[in-house]
Amino acid sequence: MKHSILISGAGVTGLALAYWLDRAGFTVTIVERSPGFRRGGQAVDVRGVALDIIKAMGLHQDAEALRTRSRGMSILDANCQEVDRTEERTYSAGRLDSSDIEIFRDDLCELLMNAMSKQVKFLYGDSIRTITQDEKEVTVVFNSGLERRFDYLVGADGVYSHTRKLCFNDEASCVKPLGVVLALFSTPNLIDLKHWQLAHRDGSGIGFVIYPSRDQNALRVGVGYGTEGAEVARHDIDAQRNMVATKCAKLGGFFPKLVDAMKVTDQFYYNELAQIHMPAWTDGRVALAGDAAHCASPFTGQGTSLALVGAFVLARELIRHPDQPAEAFAAYEQRMRPYVKLNQALLDLNRKGPTPDDMMTTAKNGIDLHDLLEEVA
Repeated sequence: MKHSILISGAGVTGLALAYWLDRAGFTVTIVERSPGFRRGGQAVDVRGVALDIIKAMGLHQDAEALRTRSRGMSILDANCQEVDRTEERTYSAGRLDSSDIEIFRDDLCELLMNAMSKQVKFLYGDSIRTITQDEKEVTVVFNSGLERRFDYLVGADGVYSHTRKLCFNDEASCVKPLGVVLALFSTPNLIDLKHWQLAHRDGSGIGFVIYPSRDQNALRVGVGYGTEGAEVARHDIDAQRNMVATKCAKLGGFFPKLVDAMKVTDQFYYNELAQIHMPAWTDGRVALAGDAAHCASPFTGQGTSLALVGAFVLARELIRHPDQPAEAFAAYEQRMRPYVKLNQALLDLNRKGPTPDDMMTTAKNGIDLHDLLEEVA
């Protein structure tokens, strides 16, 4: 009999998990509160062991073709004047001579979606209202009113996971705020930036990174700053835009043009950053994966690799123990926790440049998956 699973969240974690379980014959449903596939977002990195996962999916060549092609980076002052430059690395990708792949989030998600079968069902524009479970199944009532039963439920719904809030106690204790906001938005390429990255960070507490889209027609902009008690409602987008504009008011040069474009773009994302530290990622037939379980923060550069590796490990253990959730989930946590700990430790908000190469090399390769990869070879 086929086993059924509901995955909450159609990001990298949810899509990668769906791919592996669909391939193994599970009946997979993904619920995503967005009305459809989301474009935009930042460049993300596939590093170390996560590259082996992409290769096992047969997606490495496609990911290579879609990778960003930055040729270097300029460090700017607050008036957007260059004060330094390098052709060896960028803030977002690290060393440019590395075998690691920097790719835009939406391009990676599209690759994952296209790799799975048409049997995977998507419930866009919906979310979970209630979750109840017993020894045999999980019953979910959606906000649309639909009620369904599944063998398993996985929350892959991000750092502020709704699944985690519904199923796990003491939510406040596992969210460790970093006191930093990261706003990501897309604008037209108003400064004719080509295959190059621009970055700024100074003692005033604000920084930015700018790079062009793959076709060079748009800019992807990331702005970070300390919250200093100035948090705004997570779903009040107008207030979020206004806060970013206020924080960026001291930036000169071309940056005011980007702020004006930010106010009207439909590709705007705003998060108060946090790490997630939980004593358990699973309960009964419910599990958390990716940022919902163990967010390391974008400043580690390892969120996507953690997502790909965690989805693979969780899928393999469910496939190995389809009728034994306790065994499957225990094996998942036992294998993943040391790797997560290594990568969460990369966070250093006081570091002025990229993570040192030796630290990144250790963290990105900090899990042995040879036995699991042999099973799918």
